[in-house]
Amino acid sequence: MQLDYEPQDIAFREEVRSWLHDNVPREPTPMTLPEQRQFLLAWQRKQFDAGWAGIAWPQEYGGRGLSLVRQLIWYEEYVRANAPPTGCLFVGLNHGGPTLIVRGSEAQKALHLPKILRGEVIWCQGFSEPGSGSDLASLRTRGVVDGDHLVVNGQKIWTSFAQVAQYQELVVRSDPQSRRHKGLTWVICDMSLPGITVRPIRTIAGELHFCEVFYDNVRIPLSSVVGEVGNGWSVAMSTLSFERGTAFMAHQLELSRTVERLIELARRIPGAGGKPAIKDDAVAAQLGALRAEVAAMRAMTYMSVSRGLRQETPGPEGTMLALYFAVTSQKVQRVVMEVLGERALQRDAQWEHWVRDYLVSFSHTIAGGTAEIRRNIIGERVLGLARDARPS
Repeated sequence: MQLDYEPQDIAFREEVRSWLHDNVPREPTPMTLPEQRQFLLAWQRKQFDAGWAGIAWPQEYGGRGLSLVRQLIWYEEYVRANAPPTGCLFVGLNHGGPTLIVRGSEAQKALHLPKILRGEVIWCQGFSEPGSGSDLASLRTRGVVDGDHLVVNGQKIWTSFAQVAQYQELVVRSDPQSRRHKGLTWVICDMSLPGITVRPIRTIAGELHFCEVFYDNVRIPLSSVVGEVGNGWSVAMSTLSFERGTAFMAHQLELSRTVERLIELARRIPGAGGKPAIKDDAVAAQLGALRAEVAAMRAMTYMSVSRGLRQETPGPEGTMLALYFAVTSQKVQRVVMEVLGERALQRDAQWEHWVRDYLVSFSHTIAGGTAEIRRNIIGERVLGLARDARPS
């Protein structure tokens, strides 16, 4: 690993820290989606107007064109400043936009990238289907070429933020005779097109950001296809490399802050015997182990950034980091529940966000690829182990 901070990087960090200190919103991010959408788009626009949007994105599309090291510095200071999470902006900023940067046409980049950075649009992801989640290659939503359009019929599920999105990164089967990863097409879908129906799904955390999306003869212009018709698997792998790599960099850094907040919580609230929870040797040992694990994760993040300096698209090694984050975040949330004890069952506002995060953590080893799929990717593409027997 080679990751050094030059004097210019240190000066950049001070500039970032100063701007965030003066500009980060003091009010909490709204939890309901319409309000969250407006809040986060306004915050994104503020970053753009001040020159802080798209740190590593090309300058010609509104970004800063800076190195991945500067992107890491931005994320570190962003988390340190307790700035709002990306929330419903996640898809556009962290893998829809990056996918267009490396695989989109010039016309697609010019149309969509500035809108994403300026805080004008929300994107969602149309990959998973009922019966086709982590096994993306088994998807069945059809896209039939009809003149200069792709006519789409089918269903997607677990589509985050679809009810507030203007665009969707959508993968369909454009060759009905094809199987598995052949004959797929990655296309930009305008969510206002006739024939699209969105139905929100309530999660165990009480949220409504997941959705089912139904397509009934939706006509999408072929000019919206990214790459070529039938080459969608390759483009989707670019998207997933971002999703499982650099996209979660901020989440990984945020987890270290969560552990420190948990340690402070354990110092404040009483545990068994009335003493602060952290005085319990078993609790203290768990907190120490969690701090060590998130420190290891940060080292892995630095290694990922170092590797990224030599790659246009993140490699399969990012899956190791995504899996480690998913498993570690669940460990952290389980310890939160141990520290809270019966308080977690009380409908008390001061504990509510901890309980919500615990419930959300159940999805971390499912969303973006199950833990089992990720372990297969690591074994086959990183370690070079033999593949499992699969349908041809």
